[in-house]
Order: sequence, then structure tokens, then C-alpha cells
Amino acid sequence: MRLKSLGLALSALFLLSACGSGGDAATNQQRFVSQDGQTTLYDDPADRPKAPALSGEDLAGNALDIAAAYPGKVIVVNFWASWCPPCRAEGPELVAVAEATADLDVQFVGIDIRDERSKAEAFEQGLGVPYPSFFDPSGRLAMQFADVPPTTIPATIVIDREGRIAAVFRKALLASGLQPTVEQIALEAGPRPIPSGSG
Repeated sequence: MRLKSLGLALSALFLLSACGSGGDAATNQQRFVSQDGQTTLYDDPADRPKAPALSGEDLAGNALDIAAAYPGKVIVVNFWASWCPPCRAEGPELVAVAEATADLDVQFVGIDIRDERSKAEAFEQGLGVPYPSFFDPSGRLAMQFADVPPTTIPATIVIDREGRIAAVFRKALLASGLQPTVEQIALEAGPRPIPSGSG
């Protein structure tokens, strides 16, 4: 089992590396790895693999630790790059779902792969992305998802409140294809309690 996980992780790194090195945008687009279109849903929480602990730095160079910053939240992790055309196409869709599900205690987090920091920042500013992204040019964070490697970008992984991987999308998404799944996972344990004094 450990050998299988290692093989999958190495496969993920190879494919993500093939997407580009963060240099010339045209060159990176030519190296884009076609999406495989796979969607994996873990309906039974008992079957869900444990998600890795995600920590590193955001696009601004600030420390970001998901467990510390967003305890108890459903986390939607999106792998993207500024040079990836499907990532740009799905960007507004992700922003819409992030805003629509915020009241359900859902937190979106991006992971910027094989990119240049300035181009990644401009990408997010242009789309009005309201959530943080890790700056991960080496693919280190992607390698940690050994059980469900994001073998292409864009890819989106939904992590439940117990830190388990509940859904994996290896394709560009529309809001209509993502939001129902996120809402279902967010409501599994019932509505989150409303903090006292919130009106």
C-alpha cells in the first residue's frame, strides 16, 4: 500500500511538473496536461482518506496554516496556475461558490502551482478572488495528496470538517457542478451553531 501511494505521488509530481515551469506563459500553455475529467465522491465518511496538513506561505509571502486558520471548516482546495486557460475559465465559478457557501462555514483555499508570484497575484486580483492561495511553485503541497493525487490542473479537492477528503474533481468546474457537493458535505453534521451575539 505504501509503495502504491508513493507511486501515485510521484505520478502526480511528474504530471504537474509537465504543466510548466512558471516561465513563458505561451510555453506553459503548450505543456498543459489535458484534464482527465475524473470525479471521485466518497459518500461514506468511513471510506474517506485523511487529508494532509497544509501549511506554507501565501502569494504575499505570509505564513498560512489551514488547521490553525480554519478549524472545523469544510475546506475546498483548488489547484491552479495563472498560465492555465481552464483555471481562468473556472475562476469566476469558484468565486461564486465560495461566496454562496461562506455562511455554511466553508473556506476556499487555492494552491498556485509552477507559477511566478507576480503573475499569480495579478491573476487573482483580476478575478477578484476573495480567498487565500498558497504559493507552491515546486508542487510540494500537491505531493502530500498521495492517496488522491491532483494529476492535472485545475483540480479541486473538498475536505470535510473532520479533515477527510470527501470529493476530488480533476477538471474545470462550473458552479452548478461544485456547489451542490460542497453544500452536501457542509451540512452532513447539521447546521453549524450560530455564535452568540451575532444577531
